[in-house]
Amino acid sequence: MLLLYFIVAVLFVNNSYAAKPKNVIFIVADDLGFNDVSFRGSTEIPTYNIDALAYNGILLNNYRTPPLCTPSRSSLMTGKYPHHSGMQHFVIPSDEPWGLSPSEKIMPQYFKDAGYVTRMIGKWHLGFFEEQYVPNNRGYDSFFGYLGPYIDYFDYTLQMFDRNFSRGYDMRTNYTINRNIPSNKYATELFTEEAVKVIKAHDKSKPLFLVVNHLAPHAGNEDVPMQAKQEDIDRFSYIEDIKRRTLAAMIYQLDKSVGEIVKALRDNNHLDDSIVIFYSDNGGPTVGLHSTAASNYPLRGQKQSGWEGAIRTNAIVYAPSLPKAAVRNDLFYIADWLPTLKTIAGANYKIKAKIDGIDQTNMLKYNREMRNELVVVDDVFGYGSYTYNGLKLVNGSSSAGKFDHWLGTNNNTNAVDNKTYMQNLLQSPVAKAIKSTITLRNVDKTRNSAKISCTKEKNKQSCDLIKGPCLFNLQDDPCEENNIANRNKILLSFMLLKYKNSLANLVPTRRKPSDPQCDPVHFNYTWNPWQQNS
Repeated sequence: MLLLYFIVAVLFVNNSYAAKPKNVIFIVADDLGFNDVSFRGSTEIPTYNIDALAYNGILLNNYRTPPLCTPSRSSLMTGKYPHHSGMQHFVIPSDEPWGLSPSEKIMPQYFKDAGYVTRMIGKWHLGFFEEQYVPNNRGYDSFFGYLGPYIDYFDYTLQMFDRNFSRGYDMRTNYTINRNIPSNKYATELFTEEAVKVIKAHDKSKPLFLVVNHLAPHAGNEDVPMQAKQEDIDRFSYIEDIKRRTLAAMIYQLDKSVGEIVKALRDNNHLDDSIVIFYSDNGGPTVGLHSTAASNYPLRGQKQSGWEGAIRTNAIVYAPSLPKAAVRNDLFYIADWLPTLKTIAGANYKIKAKIDGIDQTNMLKYNREMRNELVVVDDVFGYGSYTYNGLKLVNGSSSAGKFDHWLGTNNNTNAVDNKTYMQNLLQSPVAKAIKSTITLRNVDKTRNSAKISCTKEKNKQSCDLIKGPCLFNLQDDPCEENNIANRNKILLSFMLLKYKNSLANLVPTRRKPSDPQCDPVHFNYTWNPWQQNS
């Protein structure tokens, strides 16, 4: 009998250990171009840490997001399409009184239900006109960062380029404006240092949910949009375009941040119990407002459109319990993280809301297709797209068609040879933390898998969204070069009907017009909640 009790006790301990929830670490880039990482093939902008994460983890090669920042962040947080929470139209400028509804249960609240400590660093951008909308009131135990869409990288102020408002400071710790920051500390470094502090101080008795939403490489204020440290800019003297050279320096610090965060997880004995997720919130902007000379090549379009260059972004997931050096080419939508993490992290939370996210565990672990449909819509600006079983309908243009082309450069510059690339890769903090054993053969295999091959169709049919919707076969034509709509009228009608039906439960946009009471002049030149909770 004593032996039986001993066996039961051992099994109980083992099962308890096996069921221990994993830490979840999100590192989110802002406006990173699809082709602005070196695991895509070019080393014009070497991203050794991001690459090492991809080569040792799972590269989500068909990862999709909404085409803009606020919709993208709302989808991650709720597990829903933005048009099912009223967050599908545009982004939240700092002067507009709206945000993600407090009635929506969001990711940190789910993780708190599962006993996690929840921390957020960096960009919020889901509303702050009333205090009930800010991160500390949405499930985060702590928040260090800014509430609006962007800030200056060195002085943390936002100046609205098209409004006659004062320039306002936007950096806080929890509810309180934080002015105790060393002057001219570069924002990417600031957020990285804070993330390392959180990881060092974390008590392992509870799992950690940490979101690091970087500003980089989003543009700053319109007066000085491209901002980087001069010594970092000088690293990329071989890039002739000074705007793109500065972008490379901004991405360099982003990549360095990934390395330091993963290193901190290893140094503090958290990495083996963690899931690390890196992705960009949407595609890069090559032209127009807040453009950074980003390249989504060879994908068509850029952020704020229905094209692949807006919604197909770089994404990686790493965990010791997941496959290594794997490339997954099946659809993965940003809303899928909420149900997927419940499984792969062992987080004990219940999802009672009707969500659009799909548990992608079987795709991650066993390469089984789980999703075949994707909807993108901005019903106010009048553009969107619908993907179904490899076919894609693109309907309506944004910005009078100026985003409807192939923007950016091929970036076929190789700044370093293969030998140097491999040496730097293996010496990166991520590779060392993971104790990587990757070889050049592994690297070449992943890079070849990550390459996008455009259609070889000789008689390509052009697309003009101003004239009407277009249809593409993404399996053969991921670059959206060959419009098959005119040759497939029945199929086009079918896709239009599917798209219309997918919008049957669309929630009207929550967007509200500017409120001049937001002016930072009323709050000691800071951006602050300016209305009472309704």
